Amino acid sequence: MNVVFAVKQYISKMIEDSGPGMKVLLMDKETTGIVSMVYTQSEILQKEVYLFERIDSQNREIMKHLKAICFLRPMKENVDYLIQELRRPKYSIYFIYFSNVISKSDVKSLAEADEQEVVAEVQEFYGDYIAVNPHLFSLNILGCCQGRNWDPAQLSRTTQGLTALLLSLKKCPMIRYQLSSEAAKRLAECVKQVITKEYELFEFRRTEVPPLLLILDRCDDAITPLLNQWTYQAMVHELLGINNNRIDLSRVPGISKDLREVVLSAENDEFYANNMYLNFAEIGSNIKNLMEDFQKKKPKEQQKLESIADMKAFVENYPQFKKMSGTVSKHVTVVGELSRLVSERNLLEVSEVEQELACQNDHSSALQNVKRLLQNPKVTEFDAARLVMLYALHYERHSSNSLPGLMLDLRNKGVSEKYRKLVSAVVEYGGKRVRGSDLFSPKDAVAITKQFLKGLKGVENVYTQHQPFLHETLDHLIKGKLKENLYPYLGPSTLRDRPQDIIVFIIGGATYEEALTVYNLNRTTPGVRTVLGGTTVHNTKSKSEDEKFYGRKKAEQGKEKLAVHGGSGVS
Repeated sequence: MNVVFAVKQYISKMIEDSGPGMKVLLMDKETTGIVSMVYTQSEILQKEVYLFERIDSQNREIMKHLKAICFLRPMKENVDYLIQELRRPKYSIYFIYFSNVISKSDVKSLAEADEQEVVAEVQEFYGDYIAVNPHLFSLNILGCCQGRNWDPAQLSRTTQGLTALLLSLKKCPMIRYQLSSEAAKRLAECVKQVITKEYELFEFRRTEVPPLLLILDRCDDAITPLLNQWTYQAMVHELLGINNNRIDLSRVPGISKDLREVVLSAENDEFYANNMYLNFAEIGSNIKNLMEDFQKKKPKEQQKLESIADMKAFVENYPQFKKMSGTVSKHVTVVGELSRLVSERNLLEVSEVEQELACQNDHSSALQNVKRLLQNPKVTEFDAARLVMLYALHYERHSSNSLPGLMLDLRNKGVSEKYRKLVSAVVEYGGKRVRGSDLFSPKDAVAITKQFLKGLKGVENVYTQHQPFLHETLDHLIKGKLKENLYPYLGPSTLRDRPQDIIVFIIGGATYEEALTVYNLNRTTPGVRTVLGGTTVHNTKSKSEDEKFYGRKKAEQGKEKLAVHGGSGVS
């Protein structure tokens, strides 16, 4: 189960099926992102695709010597653009691929528009999601719910993305969902409806143990997206932000023009592939080794290119040298900027207290440490608010809860209202009243012992004590201990054997820390393959935006209630 490979195969097949000759790849906004995650432009160029165009671009030239490969989402506007295109074709022949199920009526409309008979084929290729890592996918949706309920348009898009994922991996799963979440149940039902309606598409070879789709809700663990991260990929996303493998470095002091935006892709960057799950300390020493290796391979200034053979050797090695040079400068820049931000924002100290808030149960120590950091001028208003958010979630119902005092400390520190509002928003979103799980207290003697031993392991693990709640959920699922009263099956059937192929989907977004959990689980659990997906991949900033969105929707709903029923105060 490799989502990058699945999408890559679709795109390769599209290009192969169009045969030899020069081609243009016509995409929409979303499919452009889907393709760019798995293929570089230079890789596609090698397959005779010389032009990349958007279907909604108004000023495309007529180029009858090119074949057109159209890869589009099956949306009304894309069908309309195609109808216009086929009435006045700009290219010699069209191979049309939709990223999901297309209705018969839309196919009929396209056939009627194809008066010049330029369409060679129309097919469905189910690459309707963003393949982030081999075991991680996203739909790039922020703000998928209105309060506790789905935004109807986002429910439809999520259902399409999730069913496309199942089709691309050739899985027809049994479905379990988080009972405490109405949104999880609704999505499970929608996916089941599509599987029933399109049963012919889902007729795959039966496996001894059916695959399992587990649908969860982010509100069950609002802690994980709020923590600073210390493994390379997760840290880059937390501090710099990763958007479809691209990192914006334009704000880095003294950045050179060619490094203002860099791409980090494990598919095309060996250093990144080997280091994305390692912790920051290891990255530092590996960067040093990379630099030293580069220095050895660097052509000597005094190297004499005396013979034709010398020159030929230099020219042959130069592209490899240039590529290595780009890799070195990119990672040195990224790691350098991460180091600068860690120092400037005092993140080692901040992260230590975050981990204490997430993993320990010592209220007076936690409160003292949060108060101390709120007095520290190096701690940014964003990090200050984040600490109070974590405190509010953990000690929401503690008898000595000191949240009002901490809110006053935030105000005195000069933290803006937009950040202070996030504290109540996060409790509203993922507080005790909402959660179906007990996030903070170990449930049994074994768990308590594990936590005690973890505390004894010492300082080197102080920044990585936390394990996402997903770790426990998957552990229980694999051992057959995941309670059916909390995570029921949809429909009468249940799984008797240990699951082998698991697809986990988190409404409200997954995180790179959870992706690391799944990666480690896949490595250490023979016979079990797990893929993780989410409406988006969060860092603290995007999670906070999501909560603000959630808060706004909540307020709007409250106002609507007032308008209908009269009364005072907004819920």
